[in-house]
Amino acid sequence: MRKISSRPNVDDIQALARELQSLRGQIQTISSQCSEYGITIESLAAQDPSKPVYRSLGNILLEVDDRETLLEELRSAEEALKDHLARLVEREESIRASYEEMAEQFERE
Repeated sequence: MRKISSRPNVDDIQALARELQSLRGQIQTISSQCSEYGITIESLAAQDPSKPVYRSLGNILLEVDDRETLLEELRSAEEALKDHLARLVEREESIRASYEEMAEQFERE
């Protein structure tokens, strides 16, 4: 993150705007991935235990023998994404505050 100088310029403000835009894209992508994990976890939990479940590994599908381990792995991955998402949101809030402060200073000058 850029440090706010005493005299912000247009380039600095635009750089923060670009960084905000990039973060918003990352947040949207990670949010979608979290939703996909949630749907996958729900679907796996609701799946009839007598039916096989497959996991993609590269270009092949492998039958899963241990559903509980798979569920644990999916939940762990989902939690890691949620933690990452929370950090991105915090960073976005911080950069947005800096952007607003810098824009306000620029307008006063």
